[in-house]
Amino acid sequence: MSSKNLIQNGNFSNELAYWKSINSTVVPSPSDPSAHCAQLAGTVNSYIYQEFAIQPDESYSIQLMIAKQGAGMGPNVLIQLQWIQDHLVLETGMSDLIPINVLPNGELQPFLFINTDATLSPKKANKARLLINKLPLSNTMPVLISNVEVATQCSLNELECGSDCTIGPLSPLQRRQEAFKVRTDAALFEKNKPVPNHPCNHDEQRFANKIASFSKALPHNQLGEVDLSAYNQLTQALTTGNTALFEQLKLGGTVKLVNPQASYAYQLVGPDMQQVAMPAAPEFSSAWQASETAEVYWQALARDVNFSQYHVNPITNEAAADLSTFSDFRGPKENGKVTTNTLFRGSTPGDLKGPYISQFLFQDIPMGSATFEQRYRTTLPGTNFLTDYKEWLNVQNGEPPSFPEQFDPTPRYIRNGRDLANYVHIDYPFQEYVNACLLLLSYGSNALDPADPYIDSKTQYGFVTFGAAHYLDFAARASRVGLIQAWFQKWRVHRRLRPEAFGGAVQNKLTGAANYPINEELLNSPVLKKIFNMYYTYLLPTSYPEGSPTHPSYPAGHATNVGAGATILKALFNEYFIIPNPVVPTPDGLYLVPYEGPPLTVGGELDKLAYNVAIGRDFAGIHYRSDAEGLEIGEEAAIGILQDYRETYNEGFEGFKLTKFDGTTITI
Repeated sequence: MSSKNLIQNGNFSNELAYWKSINSTVVPSPSDPSAHCAQLAGTVNSYIYQEFAIQPDESYSIQLMIAKQGAGMGPNVLIQLQWIQDHLVLETGMSDLIPINVLPNGELQPFLFINTDATLSPKKANKARLLINKLPLSNTMPVLISNVEVATQCSLNELECGSDCTIGPLSPLQRRQEAFKVRTDAALFEKNKPVPNHPCNHDEQRFANKIASFSKALPHNQLGEVDLSAYNQLTQALTTGNTALFEQLKLGGTVKLVNPQASYAYQLVGPDMQQVAMPAAPEFSSAWQASETAEVYWQALARDVNFSQYHVNPITNEAAADLSTFSDFRGPKENGKVTTNTLFRGSTPGDLKGPYISQFLFQDIPMGSATFEQRYRTTLPGTNFLTDYKEWLNVQNGEPPSFPEQFDPTPRYIRNGRDLANYVHIDYPFQEYVNACLLLLSYGSNALDPADPYIDSKTQYGFVTFGAAHYLDFAARASRVGLIQAWFQKWRVHRRLRPEAFGGAVQNKLTGAANYPINEELLNSPVLKKIFNMYYTYLLPTSYPEGSPTHPSYPAGHATNVGAGATILKALFNEYFIIPNPVVPTPDGLYLVPYEGPPLTVGGELDKLAYNVAIGRDFAGIHYRSDAEGLEIGEEAAIGILQDYRETYNEGFEGFKLTKFDGTTITI
C-alpha cells in the first residue's frame, strides 16, 4: 500500500510553520533535545491545527506521538480529522477523545503512540483539517505532540495500489512510526535507569610517584616509576577527551597505547558505559592485592603442570597451602581452605565441577561443511619472559621485546596453564562464544531454551529470529558492547597497574632499591623465594615476550567480553541440558578420551568457559583474579541487549530466562 505524509512540519523543526495555534509553542523533546515537540499549554484551552489538500474517495490514517509534560494531572485531548469542501466542513472523518489521566509523563516515560484510520473522504471533499485540542481544565499539565503524520493511502476505487506490493498489518508509514516507537522506548528505558557512582581505590591520589597506576608505554626512570609529566599528559587527555591531546602524548618507545578514546564511544543498544558500575580494585598495599599477586606468581610456576595432575604435583600443593594462609584471598575454597580441587578456578558451581577446562574448548566445532578440531598452538615448556630487569624496564617503556616465543611444532588440546595462556593470547574477541554457539546448535532442539517460540511449532523453524542467524549475531554483537564497558572502566575510572609492573615493585622493594608499601603477607610468601631461585630476580615471569597489552588491568577486557557472550548463550539455550559425550585430553594433549564423572550442563560449562578465558590471562601473568570482575559488567551489557531487543519480535515469546554469575535467576 503506497502512502504519503500530507502534514508539513509534523516534527516541528520549523517552529509552528504551516500550523494554526492558540496557547501553543515549540519546545525541545524531553527524550532528545535536538528534536522538537509542540507544547499545548496546561489548564487553558489550547490547540494546533493544519489544513491540507486531499482527494475524494480515499482512505487516510493519522499517526502522532503524545504525552503530558510533568507528573501532574493529564488533560482531555481531542484529536479530530474533518472533511472540508472549500471552507465548508462536510463531516468528521475521525474523532478520538483521550480521557483525563491517560497520557504518560513524557519526561520519564515513552510517548503514547496514536495510530488510527479515518472514514473514506467524501466525494465533494477537497481539503481536510487535523485538529489537536487540549481541552480546558484547571491544574492540568501541558501536552507535548511530536511526529504528526497523515498518510494518504490508495483509492478504494482503484484495482491496483501503485508500485508498493507490501502486504501486512501496517502500512509503510505505520511501520516507520512503530519502528521509531520501538527505538525510542528502548532509549527511554536506558535513559531512565539510575546513574551509578564509579568508585576507585584512590591509589592514584595516594601515591605521588604513581607507582600503583598503569603507565606502560610511557617513559620511566630506572625504578620503573613513570615520568610524571607524561602521566599528567595522559590524565589530562582522558579528562578532556580532546583528540589532539591524545596525539601529543609522550611515549617511552615505539609501542602505542591501546585505544583510550574507545572509553568515550556511544552505543545504540544496551546500557551506556557510565550506567554500569563495578567495585573499586584492590588497593596497592592491601592484603587482598598481596593474595592476588601471590596467586599470579604461583600460576607462573605451575604453567607446565597439567590440570589433571594438580592433586599430586608438589608445586600446586604448595600453592594451595600458601594461598590458604592469606587473610583476604577471595578465590574458591573447600572448608575455608584453598585445595587442589579449587586452585586457580572460577567461583561459580560450574567452575568447580568436572575437568578444569570447559567442554566448549575441547569438543570439535562444526563450521559449515567442515569440522574444527580444537588443538591449538602452544609454546615449549619452560619458556617465560620479562625475568631480566633490563628487558623488563625496556618493555615498560614501550620497547618491543628482544626475545621471540618458542613454539611447540605440534598443536595440542589445552591441558595446562601454558596452553590456556597461549590460547587467549591471539584469540579474536568473540571467538569462544561463536564457537560455543555453533556447538550448541549442533546438539539439536533439546539444547534450545524451553521458551524458544519455535520448539513446539508444527509449521515453522526459527532462523533470522530465534535461529542460527539470530543466535550467532548476538554471540558476536555482545562482545563489543562489553568491551566498550571495560574500556571506560580501565581508562577513565581505575587505571590499575598490571601484574608485571607490580612484580617490578616487588623486585625493587626486596633488593633495597626502593621502599614501596607492599603488604607483608606477599613479602613473606615462599613463592617469591622460589621465583628468585629460578631467575635470580623477583620479577613476575610472563608467558608473552611483550608482557601485558598497553591498556590498564582492571577490568580484564577478555573477562568483560566473555561475560557478555556467556550471558547471551545462557539466555538462548537450555542451561540444564546435559553436554553429550564429554571428553578430556590425554596428558600429551594429542587426543581426547571420554570424561568419567558427574554430568556437565550447558550453563555450568558456559560459566566455566568464561572463567577459563579470564583466568587464562592470569596464567599468562598479565591479569589478577579480581580483573575477572569484568564478567559481571559484561553480563550487564548483555542483559541490556536482551532487554532492548525484547520488544522487536513478532513471535509470541515469554522472555529470556538465565542464571547470572552470582547464581540468581532472572527473566527478561
